[in-house]
Amino acid sequence: MNILKNIFGRIWAFWGLVTFVVTFFIFFIPSVITRLFPEPGSQKVFIDIARIWMRVWLALSGCLVKVKGKEHFKKGKAYIVTCNHNSLLDPPLSSPFIPGPNKTIAKTSFANVPIFGLYYAKGAVLVDRKSDRSRRESFEKMKAVLRNGMHMCIYPEGTRNRTNEPLKKFYDGAFKLAEGSGHNIIPAVIFNTKKALPANKPFFFLPHKLEIHFLEEVPVAGFSSDELKEKVFTIMSDYYTLNQ
Repeated sequence: MNILKNIFGRIWAFWGLVTFVVTFFIFFIPSVITRLFPEPGSQKVFIDIARIWMRVWLALSGCLVKVKGKEHFKKGKAYIVTCNHNSLLDPPLSSPFIPGPNKTIAKTSFANVPIFGLYYAKGAVLVDRKSDRSRRESFEKMKAVLRNGMHMCIYPEGTRNRTNEPLKKFYDGAFKLAEGSGHNIIPAVIFNTKKALPANKPFFFLPHKLEIHFLEEVPVAGFSSDELKEKVFTIMSDYYTLNQ
């Protein structure tokens, strides 16, 4: 049974890759055209297009999507959205399905990929983690995103969680941003991406129902970044454990 599952998983990975590339080129031109217009309006359209693309591609991949908790986003407010990170499928479930215009903190390396880099850079605040200057500049850019009425999507675990624990230890960035900007945090918990596209199996993909749950906002006023980090970690870890 495991042999058949592994064979199917690699065949399905090929199907997922082909459909990803084909649908990417269908949505690429309208997405890149949004770069010609000012934010946050252009980013809203960019995210709307990304949401349609992801719904099409995920459906073709056999991965139906359930989104819960959108009502926690109050109109006219920009939030820092913290997501858990188990799989390469997490970005298709985070930024496109966050209500309203938003950007993700992301590595500069992907922006150098031909063609895809143009798309990638539009949806992200880019950072070179090896450069102190780049990290400082990205912090100011993220504050500017929030001031412009857009949400910032951040994975506080930094990299994919390859452990058996619900969450890896959080980095400080998202919570220093919250403390420095005064913008509240909305924790987001993603389910089942590890089952569909596990980090420890190369070129392996299985159809599976995927979910992202947005939780109640966490006020930041009066809390230090360390207190916020501990509080949000507990909220997300407990919710993941109770609902997985």
